[in-house]
Amino acid sequence: MDGILVIDKPEGWTSHDVVARARRLLREKRVGHTGTLDPFATGVLVLLVGRATRLAQFLSGAEKEYLATIRFGYATTTGDLTGEPRGPVEGAGARLAALGEEEYGAALSSLRGEIEQVPPMYSAKKVGGRKLYELARRGEEIERKAVRVHVREFDVLHDGAGPWLRRNEDDSVDLHTRVVCSAGTYVRALAESVGERLGAGAHLSALRRTRAGSFHVESALTPEGLQKRIESGAPPADFLTPLEAALPELPAAHLTADEARKARHGAAVGARASAAWEGGSYVRMHDEAGALLAVGVYDAERGRLQPRVMLAAEK
Repeated sequence: MDGILVIDKPEGWTSHDVVARARRLLREKRVGHTGTLDPFATGVLVLLVGRATRLAQFLSGAEKEYLATIRFGYATTTGDLTGEPRGPVEGAGARLAALGEEEYGAALSSLRGEIEQVPPMYSAKKVGGRKLYELARRGEEIERKAVRVHVREFDVLHDGAGPWLRRNEDDSVDLHTRVVCSAGTYVRALAESVGERLGAGAHLSALRRTRAGSFHVESALTPEGLQKRIESGAPPADFLTPLEAALPELPAAHLTADEARKARHGAAVGARASAAWEGGSYVRMHDEAGALLAVGVYDAERGRLQPRVMLAAEK
């Protein structure tokens, strides 16, 4: 069983929980994901099944889109609602509730573009082979290098489902936002930065990933939905995106039967290059029937495609 499975991760589940459930339901050991979601977060988790696991390097860096609720009034130890409150600002609720969309919008817009972020201690990022959150749970804090990320969009959200700003009974204020950012961006850190700009502690009270690359939450299945389809006898094509549709942003080369035979054995083949191809570009290599055999690298000097990641079905 090979393909891509888009899951709508429920709140309270770890990404590993989702992978484990998929392995059991699909009866397939080769299942992985392309980007961790924190347990409190929901939404798109892209799973790679079977030979699709070989595509992780191409999908893990995909742009992400989120709906994020930022709660102002106090920070937390984790940067989200699961942490212990710290530094509540007395009277912050009244002041923040009085701010207009222009003030909030200015704080958000100041974080658009190329910015540097220090990975939070409560994150799955590894330093020296150790996950930061494991150290944080032991009360340790270590120095982390800032990483460069790109925030393409960061705006106040008007979705018709409710007010964009809400004052809560505990004197905190919730701001609903939409974020489009590069892989590796910590939305929790964005929330904390917005709080700093507005002079109040802040954290994430809700986070929903609505898109990862070309995969949208509208086409995602919940774990329960996946189980129902499998139990009903639905074929894999009913819930798996085929390998052939996995990398729509990459150019494609369609091989002759002889070229396909060579590519299956890892040999380079002549390339009828598009003007848009550049040396070193990744190219999808398809056989005459359209099956994805490999992802190759284009050698402009030799005019050849060298298979780099083999995806041809084992025979």
